[in-house]
This record gives sequence, C-alpha cells and structure tokens, in this order.
Amino acid sequence: MSQYQPAARPDPDQLFVDIALYVKEYSVDSEEAYHTARLCLMDTLGCGLLALKYPECTKLLGPIVPGTIVPNGARIPGTAYQTDPVNAAFNIGTMIRWLDFNDTWLAAEWGHPSDNLGGILATADYLSRCRVAAGVAPLLMRDVLTAMIKAHEIQGVLALANSFNRVGLDHVILVKVASTAVITAMLGGTQDDVITAVSHAWLDGHPLRAYRHAPNTGTRKSWAAGDATSRAVQLVLMTMKGEMGYPTALTAKIWGFQDVLFRSQPLRLERPLQSYVMENILFKIAFPAEFHGQTAVECALQLHPKVIHRLSEIDLIQITTHESALRIIDKTGPLHNPADRDHCLQYMVAIALLHGTLHADHYEDDAAADPRIDALRQKMILIEDERYSREYLDEHRRSIANSIQIIFLDGTATDKVEIEYPIGHRRRREEGIPLLMEKFESNVRSRFAAKQASGIIDMCSNQEEIERMPVHLFMDRFAST
Repeated sequence: MSQYQPAARPDPDQLFVDIALYVKEYSVDSEEAYHTARLCLMDTLGCGLLALKYPECTKLLGPIVPGTIVPNGARIPGTAYQTDPVNAAFNIGTMIRWLDFNDTWLAAEWGHPSDNLGGILATADYLSRCRVAAGVAPLLMRDVLTAMIKAHEIQGVLALANSFNRVGLDHVILVKVASTAVITAMLGGTQDDVITAVSHAWLDGHPLRAYRHAPNTGTRKSWAAGDATSRAVQLVLMTMKGEMGYPTALTAKIWGFQDVLFRSQPLRLERPLQSYVMENILFKIAFPAEFHGQTAVECALQLHPKVIHRLSEIDLIQITTHESALRIIDKTGPLHNPADRDHCLQYMVAIALLHGTLHADHYEDDAAADPRIDALRQKMILIEDERYSREYLDEHRRSIANSIQIIFLDGTATDKVEIEYPIGHRRRREEGIPLLMEKFESNVRSRFAAKQASGIIDMCSNQEEIERMPVHLFMDRFAST
C-alpha cells in the first residue's frame, strides 16, 4: 500500500496559531491575575532559595564549565553565579522545583506552571542586561509577570483535557511548550517565529514518567522542569537566528506528535486562552507534599493529637481519596530516597500523624529511618470516592478532596476528617495569603542576612514597586557572595 504523502507545505497546526496569537496579541487586563502572579513570583523564588540548603540540589548548579564568564549573564538567585540564559534557566528551574513546594495545577494533566519562571526570568535578566549595555531601556518586572500569566495559561489550559501521563509522558512537556511560546515573544519574535519555535518544542523527544514512579523514582523529577524550560530557551534562540519550523508537527499522519506519542488523539484547547489559570492557581503553603495529598496531610494534622499517644492501639487507617491520587502517589513497600517519599501519600500521612507537621527534612534518610513510619503505612488502606474524583475534574469546583478515619483495636474510631480544598486553593485565598507571605519571609531569611532579606521582602510586598522595577536590578537584589 502506498505511503505517499503530499509534499506541499501545509498551513500550521491550529494549536500553534492559537498559542501564537495569544502570546503576541492578547492583552492581560486582570488585576487579580497580576496580583496573583506577584505572589507566585515571590513564592517560587522563595522555594528556590530554601532548596539551596540541600547539597543534592546545589551540586547541579553553576556554569556547565566551571569558571565560565558570560558577558551580561543572567543571575542565579541566592548564589554568586551569572551564566548564559540557557544554563541559567536550568539552574533557576531546578532550584524552584527541587522541594516540590511551588505552585500546582491539577486537571486531566497536572504540573507546576511556575516552573516556566526558570526560562522567563533567565531570559528577561539576560535581555535586560544586554539592553542596558547597548543603551536601551531594560525589561520591567511587569513584563515578567505578563509572561508568567501567559505561560501559566498555556500550560494550564492544555492540561485541562489532554492527559500526557496516561500515555507515559511527563507533564514537563507543557513547561517546554509554554516557555518556548512566551520567551519567543519576549525576544521580539513575530507570530510566525512563535509558531516555528513551538513546533520545535512539540517535535522534541519527550521525558518519560519513569523517574516519578516505582521502581525508578528519583531526583530527576526535581530537575526535569529545569531541563524543559532550559531547552525552551535554546529552541527560541535557534528560532531567532532563522531556523525553519515544522507546521504540522502535531497532526502529520504517521510522523506527527499525535500519531507517534498520543495514541492518535487530537490535542485540544478546552477554553480560550486568557488569565484563568493564574487566577485559579494552587499554592503549596503549609508543607512540601505532592498536591494530590495536601488535604490528606491537613486531615492527618487534625488527627495527630488524638492518636499520637495511641499509636500501638491503631488497627486501621482508612484514607478516602480521588482517582488521580491513587494513580500517582499510592505507594506500598520500600521507599528509596527523598524523591520517592515526597510522592507517597502514605508516607506524608504517617509523618503528619507522628509529628503534627511536615517539612522537607522529613523526606531525608535520617527522618525516614524512624520505624514507626512504615508501621503506620502498613495499616493504611486507600479507597476511591467517585464524588471526589468527579469534583476534582469539575471546572467549577476543582476540589482535591481527601478524608481520613482511624480505627482502633478495641473497635472505637476517630471521627472521619474530610477536607475538600487545601489551604492554597482559590476558595481559601483570604486564609492562605498571610501564610504564603510568612512562608516567603522564612525562605528569604534562610538565605540572606537580615538587611538584605528585609529589603527583598519589602520590595516584593509592593505591587507597584515590583512592577516598575527593571529586571536586572530586581535580580541583583537576590545576589549572594
């Protein structure tokens, strides 16, 4: 049978056109989106600064060739490094994702749209320094916030109905696509340039989810987003030098993304690209735990004082959850490293029941050596509540519900504690924002001396001040010797 395909160059895939029109033409007019983007910027950088406490993270940072000097290099917050924007994007992206503590988006696909900040901030800083050196006005932080809003939107709306995890692909594919689109626009690319660059992002080979799941769970999941946003910067720079694009990289029969990697399913945008995702983003405020388990940890914290003195009397710990949690963080058996533990619902719940808190150090080997953790894990059963699963996907609810009930050997039981919306949900913004600010302050002070830390906190707390600040001056405030 003939495999003949017409050689005439087709029009670009409609998804490419829609993304290009959005990043080039759409004007964000939502003050809520800009306000939330500032909070997201603060929280994301704070998570990166906290990650610098961990040698497994810092060993990956810095220029690829030690001692490399890059004229007008982009700064790496909390360090003395200045490097090229491709490498800087990897550095920043790795820092902010390391502790699994930055914002989250949950839908058919899940992910962390603030991962795009690695490429956005590195490019904006480098571009600003180059402009100043040439006597041209730099980018302002409002430009960064706009790029964040648009990257969040592209990644999040694509995630609403397109499940990459079900075909074994990792969600950082969407970081690469979103970063590529907005960075092309930041560098002055035309609509055609955006289409070209985005086509390259889809053409790439894409990461498998093997590093997020047993038996291969490992630290690559902590630098995968840095890798994706870094690759985006590289593809954009190539595009801006005139590299050609591939108009039907998605839809080409046999050879396109949809036929090769997506089981011939069509990719689609579930809603118009505006500012919906940033306005509804989920913040991880109270503890670094994979987001499908956040409300379960909140439940366990409530139960801690009722069970901590009765651990030997526990017969059963029943966790009622939703389908996505069962698919991604239901783990039994040995857990081999911190990356394995922070994606185990049973481990998170056990720590919260034992300590009445949960922080990053609880995933390290010393904390994990406590035999009580596995003893509690062995008493846990996970059950799906179909309502939880349904309302998780409901556009008007977007709940992430979990409940826990503990049954004792004598037949008595605790009340069933149920929480549908985590502290970082839009429905709990009023309650969450003061805690988010406390988290940011704590993370900044973990890295900088008092005077520098206070200056950063004051600067970031003022919406008008931060929006009008040149990017390179903003980044200079985060420099460390």
